[in-house]
Amino acid sequence: MNFEQLLHLVAGQPLFETGLLLSGDVDPNDIRRQLSRWVSAGKLKQLRRGLYTLTSPYRQISPHPFLIANFLMPGSYVSTQSALAYYGLIPEYVAQTWSITTARPAQWGGEFHFQHIAMPLFFGYQRVDLPQEQSAFVATPEKAILDLAHLTPHADDIDYLRQLRLQNLERLDMDRLHEFARRAEKPKWRRVVDLIAKLAQEEMDSYEEIA
Repeated sequence: MNFEQLLHLVAGQPLFETGLLLSGDVDPNDIRRQLSRWVSAGKLKQLRRGLYTLTSPYRQISPHPFLIANFLMPGSYVSTQSALAYYGLIPEYVAQTWSITTARPAQWGGEFHFQHIAMPLFFGYQRVDLPQEQSAFVATPEKAILDLAHLTPHADDIDYLRQLRLQNLERLDMDRLHEFARRAEKPKWRRVVDLIAKLAQEEMDSYEEIA
């Protein structure tokens, strides 16, 4: 396989895995050697073993960080600060991508972080549409808050939640928040939900005062 043939196969994809190139009558060792050469030449970037993206100017689509995260750790979903920023629930831009997994905690290059959660708590995520016809699994707004609280010591404290500078809380589904807390059977989650409801009411009252 030459580089032009590779471009024909993957130029329209944000990411590709080695398995895509191993179908048919090909020598797997030769394919892997070629991939290694193209990485060394700066034509490809290896994200993890068996996962690559074309570099500029060869790629047509820039992979979204959420998509990369899903591929780096299959069976994970983006959550906590990254999801909260995506939904506009916190004002800060989050440069790193934080995800939830039932596997061991891990990180790649300081940019992608994967935090462990027990299997019974692995729920509350959805596929969201991203730019350039990409998509990824991301926590719902309600689960993103609860995941962050679950993983942060003493997060069931009003001062901690105020420090997050939560905003646009009217976008939250309070019934879903209560449902998730009941499903988890975690007293901490119930306390956090009650505090979030208090903050949402404060935000609503401040809007009414301005109006």
